[in-house]
Amino acid sequence: MRVKTLLISTALLGAVPAMAATPATVKVSAERQKATHDMFEHVVNIPTVFGRGKVPEMANYLADQYKAAGFPAEDVEVVSYDSTDPIAKVTEKTAALIVRWRAPGKAKAKPIMLMGHMDVVEAKREDSTTDPFVLTQKDGYYYGRGTIDMKDGIVAITQALIDLKASGFKPTRDIVVFFTGDEETNGIGADKGASEWKDKLNVEYGLNADGGGGGFFPDGRSAGFLMQTAEKTFAGYTLTVRNRGGHSSKPRKDNAIYTLAHAVEKIEAHRFEPMLSETTRAYFTERQKQEKGALGDAMRAWLANPNDGAAADIIEADEAEVGLTRTRCVPTRLFAGHADNALPQLATAMINCRIFPGVDPNDVQKNLAAIVADPEVIVSRNDDYVASLSSPLRPDVVNAFTKAIRTLHPGAPISPEMSTGASDARPFRIAGIPIYGVNGGWVVVPVDFRAHGKDERLPVQALHDNVVHWKLMLTELAGK
Repeated sequence: MRVKTLLISTALLGAVPAMAATPATVKVSAERQKATHDMFEHVVNIPTVFGRGKVPEMANYLADQYKAAGFPAEDVEVVSYDSTDPIAKVTEKTAALIVRWRAPGKAKAKPIMLMGHMDVVEAKREDSTTDPFVLTQKDGYYYGRGTIDMKDGIVAITQALIDLKASGFKPTRDIVVFFTGDEETNGIGADKGASEWKDKLNVEYGLNADGGGGGFFPDGRSAGFLMQTAEKTFAGYTLTVRNRGGHSSKPRKDNAIYTLAHAVEKIEAHRFEPMLSETTRAYFTERQKQEKGALGDAMRAWLANPNDGAAADIIEADEAEVGLTRTRCVPTRLFAGHADNALPQLATAMINCRIFPGVDPNDVQKNLAAIVADPEVIVSRNDDYVASLSSPLRPDVVNAFTKAIRTLHPGAPISPEMSTGASDARPFRIAGIPIYGVNGGWVVVPVDFRAHGKDERLPVQALHDNVVHWKLMLTELAGK
């Protein structure tokens, strides 16, 4: 699930000019552009939504493309596994694609992994201007479900590897492709990759196409490019209040709905402790250089004193920075009562938390119970997720990403990022495998923020730029 915060300011990893011209136009042959277009059209036209059973079709199509490009059949594997929709409680067969490009001779380093997911969220024809499962090209855009989240990354990685192999490129370390089939539901493929299939993959770190990327304003100014090195932990909790109930004509003070409402109000008013990580400190260190007003003053004050909760609150209140300073919890669903004329015997609230990396979700449960401070309100967990971890800012990956972006988009600002959403990176980071969201696609800000929404679309040039971006990244990281 690609959830990114494109920079409105110029937060940088290193000093570059504070301007960028228009999105880069890279020279790609008409033949290669057509090959990329045709593959993109084919995969977007496969409705890889949970419940339709189409992910294996896409996985087998991609496997055939790798084999046709000269990757040995024994190194191209479609792995079937069961996935369950956590809401509908329905199970279906999905698939992961694993491709290994072996380094000739003795490898100079452990393999690197190229990650992505083949599934997409549902889209209804009546809610869209074009058919979301028929790739439509118009006005300089590709329209269709998955054009941004994230079949663009799947195609860019695949075409980059095909191009590199055709060019005679010989990797100095194994390159492992790992595309899953259920990131948008419950991420079982990623969990298996980080545990059951960990030895099969055997990688040093991963490059995730479901993270990173950038944007340009309509006038061509750069909004920045992001490298995702951390993400919050997704965790759900339920507040439960039970009551003896009774007839609605005889109301009492001990009403389950009142008790639950008071508990939710306490959560609304609470502010979790602000926290800084290597990623967010680097982000705000550069971000504050561009903010000269009250927001910038708050950033500078907080960086100087991480215990300055008031400064962190000012940052958190800004729409672009919300969720970046701490754990956040919010009610997302309510249920109460069993009849219009009866006092409720049961009232529950679903609390969705996005937890700062390194914080144990069990500790958040304890915090919620302390915040509510009412023995009538039971706080329970809805999942068994453990704390997500940040990936260190490795110089080799940072430099490769920076070099690729600046080759294609000279002067574009670059920043590390902590995502407030979650992706397939989480279980790998927990298993000790660093993951970096380094996709090179871009959109026009903010009009193209349409992932999971109506008329999802990607600039045509962004797709072709992304293929070149991945070739540059892999040449730098697996060619030396």
